[in-house]
Amino acid sequence: MTAATTNAAVPPRTSSPTKVTQARVVLSEWTKLRSLRSTVFSLLAAVVFVVGLAVLVPSVTVAHWPPRDVREAAAFDPTSRSLAGIFLAQLAIGVLGVLLMTGEYATGMIRATLAAVPARLPVLWAKAAVFAAATLAVMVPAVFGAFVIGQSILQAKQLQAGLGDPGVLRAVVGAALYLTVVGILGLGLGALLRNTAGGISALFGVLFVLPIIVRFLPTSWSDPIDRYLPSTVGQTVTHVHPDPAGFAPWTGFAIFCGYAAVVLALAAIRLRRRDA
Repeated sequence: MTAATTNAAVPPRTSSPTKVTQARVVLSEWTKLRSLRSTVFSLLAAVVFVVGLAVLVPSVTVAHWPPRDVREAAAFDPTSRSLAGIFLAQLAIGVLGVLLMTGEYATGMIRATLAAVPARLPVLWAKAAVFAAATLAVMVPAVFGAFVIGQSILQAKQLQAGLGDPGVLRAVVGAALYLTVVGILGLGLGALLRNTAGGISALFGVLFVLPIIVRFLPTSWSDPIDRYLPSTVGQTVTHVHPDPAGFAPWTGFAIFCGYAAVVLALAAIRLRRRDA
């Protein structure tokens, strides 16, 4: 009598699913960021604004020095002339921050992203961290280069300042930090509103339109309100000689970071509670 033996069916090998970690989400967001052409164009535009105006503004200053108004000469700040480009650079960086979020909603890619990361919030934190790191890495050498270029031009009239002068190094580093937080603010608005036009309009309204509206109010109202506006508190760290009536440089910058953190927190709540 022969015994029939049957081999038990061996299940095919299946690879275990890759665990989703914050580090892997960060790597994924970095891949997205560097593969977008808008990233290159926007950051390049910001650098052009920062460096280009560091050439233009000091050159015009030297060509028309001394000014007719004695008070203008007394209040002259060579550092601010070199960093004039941050006013336009914040547009490029802030808009890029908005697009990083709204672009995924517009194309529907956000659904695939959230399907891969069901917890959702790691995506928002990764986008913010990667964008902040990339912006800071580009803006730090840009603002230092702008400062060096601007001061070399102002040297023709002996108007230059040095990094060792009181408040100068803080203002130069603060300019890069300010632009970085503007980008995070834009990213938060994009994540909160999920619409490109709405996000950009909100960013422009907060940074540019709101200060103009406040100036039309009576002085008894405008001065206290202007003191707390995001653009006002954020830019205190970029001024060598801050307004005595305003916040101290790092205090104002901390408040500005708080505004960006609040917007990100609201975006996180909406991301958790509402579908893409």
